[in-house]
Amino acid sequence: LPCLEMARRYDSRTTIFSRDGRLFQVEYAMGAISHAGTAIGILSKDGVVLAAEKKVTSKLLESKGSSEKMYKLDENLACAVAGLTADANIVINYARLTAQRHLVQFNESTPIESLVQTVCDLKQSYTQYGGLRPFGVSFLYAGWDRHLGFQMYKSDPSGNYNGWKATSIGSGETSATSLLKTDYDDEISLEDALKLAVKVLSKTMDSTTLDHQKLEFATLTRKDDKTVFKVYDGEEIDALVKSTDLKKDDE
Repeated sequence: LPCLEMARRYDSRTTIFSRDGRLFQVEYAMGAISHAGTAIGILSKDGVVLAAEKKVTSKLLESKGSSEKMYKLDENLACAVAGLTADANIVINYARLTAQRHLVQFNESTPIESLVQTVCDLKQSYTQYGGLRPFGVSFLYAGWDRHLGFQMYKSDPSGNYNGWKATSIGSGETSATSLLKTDYDDEISLEDALKLAVKVLSKTMDSTTLDHQKLEFATLTRKDDKTVFKVYDGEEIDALVKSTDLKKDDE
């Protein structure tokens, strides 16, 4: 009880450190993300694959035409989210506005890491000023620029971000990352990256069957000197799952 009472002194405000140097509200925000569907990102030699698990809350819900987990931020950058969708919408709108301001001011697309850092600065500020709470959402950013080519970054509610070759966020983060660490290859093609994403999600999701109602896929590639962000429709997702021999992989 004394320890519990001590913790409660510090977890009501985001601006107060506990005695052992922890910010409990930030940790609670990360806990909220651990209940969200898994999202994974894989960097290949010719593009970036984003894949995510959709949490189907009811069969009565009408399916939206737009994606639930994948968002385009500008011509060269997209993201996958895990966590509170309402919080994600605020951050996504801020990222889009920042990207357009850079385009208008400098007449070129913003460098990917620069935009990610600006967004993460906003997320960090929500852990430092009174009267605010951290955003309960993590992001996987997939992008391309002329400086570094294809890139992928992961950020969390604290405002930290890192570049990754393959990683995951959400409820199955630990097991998915472990599988990616085992099977990822630096020379992986986009097609093999898609199949790896299906394999990883099949082993981290609770569901026994995989189809377009439970999965979302998107790729970011280059074609004719333009960045192409493609969100897969239901038929393409079902075909992808069918083409991936999961039984053979399990053996």
